[in-house]
Amino acid sequence: MVAGIGAALGGCRGEGAEKKQAAGNAELLERPLSLRGISLAGAEFGVDAFGKGNLPGTPGVHYNYPDPAFSKGYTSADYFIAKGMNTFRVPFRWERLQPARNQPLNAAELNRLTTTVNTLTAKGAYVVLDVHNYARYGTGVVGAEIPIADFAEFWGRLAAEFKGNAKVVFALMNEPHDMPTETWIEAANAAIVSIRAAGATNLILVPGNGWSGAHSFDATFYGTSNAEALLKIADPKGYVAFEVHQHLDEDSSGKSPTCVSETVGVERLQVFTEWLRKHRKKGFLGEFSGGSSAVCLKAIANVAIYLEQNKDVYVGWTYWAAGPSWKSYFTSLEPRDGADTPQMISLQAHLSVSTR
Repeated sequence: MVAGIGAALGGCRGEGAEKKQAAGNAELLERPLSLRGISLAGAEFGVDAFGKGNLPGTPGVHYNYPDPAFSKGYTSADYFIAKGMNTFRVPFRWERLQPARNQPLNAAELNRLTTTVNTLTAKGAYVVLDVHNYARYGTGVVGAEIPIADFAEFWGRLAAEFKGNAKVVFALMNEPHDMPTETWIEAANAAIVSIRAAGATNLILVPGNGWSGAHSFDATFYGTSNAEALLKIADPKGYVAFEVHQHLDEDSSGKSPTCVSETVGVERLQVFTEWLRKHRKKGFLGEFSGGSSAVCLKAIANVAIYLEQNKDVYVGWTYWAAGPSWKSYFTSLEPRDGADTPQMISLQAHLSVSTR
């Protein structure tokens, strides 16, 4: 989803990171549909899908972390946990966390991210760290203007910081696009090597090229299909799942409140689901959303039902979205004047998951 409303291995550990002990969560691969929750958007705001916008930007002005320490009074995590969610996908920008590539992470930004993660995981929830950069750093594309080694180096540093938290899942990148699929696969594999070299055994979520759409999983308009290319992903630990996104509007972008039909999400997920089962892989639906019409509400519920029916190949899902600045956005699950949104009501029957 386009961010916001509006607009190599050596020395990769951050200061003090060598003291952290690995605390993996590979068991998530064996627990069907164990992650169910929502993206808490905000820290990625101010920049578009091509890297243009307010970089680095000013926290509290151009972007907000979804934590009461940085967004005063923001306590929606408690609301979502009470509803039965146990997972929060937290998008953020690489450039803000590492203003100079191949250099230490920015202490202030790392504190904002770490505080947010610790607040959420202390409640018993899982956090999906989402590098919301579209395979870019600024306007440079990974594997072109931005060396793949730089991307891998960043992930080595990030993994070293969070490897001690078994409630943290690593999502390599949000929606790579407009690049050769083979280049993305090379970058993803390099990042995986760097993560494991840092000693992290956390579950890794690997997206595909072409905006990571489930509807286009076997398409070739963006180059080699994800269905073919993702078979070349290699993790020495084997702790990976494959992430797709699937919005319910006509072009699958999530920008329109109008859903195609009550069954559109189910139809668009089928090719990916069949691929997972055929190749004995696990999947994660990182984004899906719809408006509040009767058609959309049924379509949202049908996606949740479909994932439950196919839980043997899915580790979980996160709806798009909520966050400190999202109270009026048409897909938002933020409660309005204390009341559940229609979409929240549609999902709640499918949230019987413990956070422990």
